[in-house]
Amino acid sequence: MRILLISGILFVHVPHDPGTSPFLGLNGLFDWLRVFLGDSLFRIGVPCLSAISGYLLFQRGWETFDYAKTLRSKARTVLVPFLLWNLGLLGAVLVVQPMDIGVGYFPDLWNLSTREFLSNALATEGLPINVPLYFLRDLIVCIILSPILAMSVRRFPAVTLGVLFLVAITPALMLGIVLKKSILFSFTLGIFLALHRVDLKVADRYAGLGTAAVLAAAVLLSIGLYWTGPDFPWPLDMARSALSIVGAGGFWLMSAIVIRSWAGQRLAATGSLSFWMFCAHYPLLVLMWMVWNRVAGDALYPVFYAAAAVGSFLILFVSNRLFSRRLRGLYEVLTGSRGRKAKLSAAASSHSPAGANHPGEPVMTQQHR
Repeated sequence: MRILLISGILFVHVPHDPGTSPFLGLNGLFDWLRVFLGDSLFRIGVPCLSAISGYLLFQRGWETFDYAKTLRSKARTVLVPFLLWNLGLLGAVLVVQPMDIGVGYFPDLWNLSTREFLSNALATEGLPINVPLYFLRDLIVCIILSPILAMSVRRFPAVTLGVLFLVAITPALMLGIVLKKSILFSFTLGIFLALHRVDLKVADRYAGLGTAAVLAAAVLLSIGLYWTGPDFPWPLDMARSALSIVGAGGFWLMSAIVIRSWAGQRLAATGSLSFWMFCAHYPLLVLMWMVWNRVAGDALYPVFYAAAAVGSFLILFVSNRLFSRRLRGLYEVLTGSRGRKAKLSAAASSHSPAGANHPGEPVMTQQHR
């Protein structure tokens, strides 16, 4: 699920400027496809990842939840990678901007106010300079609030989820504690599913229907967005927010189909590649856009879009393998020890008869896809 969702999130962040906006309709069907992928279908990625995170945090139940241990663990696996990847990019931009490199592609860091600079560095009030990492920032907030969210959703599940859903899809309602409201709802939904022991495979028989429904909804939404964007009317804006949340169920059902295939099994075995892709794809895409603008400008944007999508996948895959094999210590820090966990898991599996689980390890089923 993670590698599938994060691969989709990459399409959300392929850069463009006002002259190559898909809402100008200069490239016909191609521009609609960009809206479909970037503004409709793959907007589901972050809420779905949030629900997975909330579920995994409480999958062993409330009684075994250790808040202090969780905070220590997540500081290593979420907070440290957020700081390293974001401050690393911030430092690089600070170095190159006086040489007139990166101006216009990243915020003008040398002329920002203190509050604006802190937001770029730590996402205190707005998006970080490595934009997709706002998810890690909001995830940290959700983890800090997790005992309150868990107690609320245990005692008043309908009210808690109803209020958070309404806040998430209503543009005028602001929370302030998170940058993207859908993350708070989806994370809490994941907690609800875990604490109430909801059978996550019960709807697998409807996987085909659910997949078709979410794709159809994404197509219909993208048509409306394409004709009205970039300033969407509030009903479409609410519909986009609602689909990004509800569509997670469709993606979950889609995974019931994908996991049965050879390709799905290969994707499920990619381990920490998904986290590497998530943290590294935005700076890479912006760098590719900077180079393209120096060579071709706004010309042949469809060529850039295709080349950026394919090229970034290849570069991220190769760099992930290179760092994980040649610079393992640094790689484990940058991925929050995910590389080490994946290696230990693979070693344990290879030494277990018929892939049997070791005592105390959870049995991996389709529920964990």
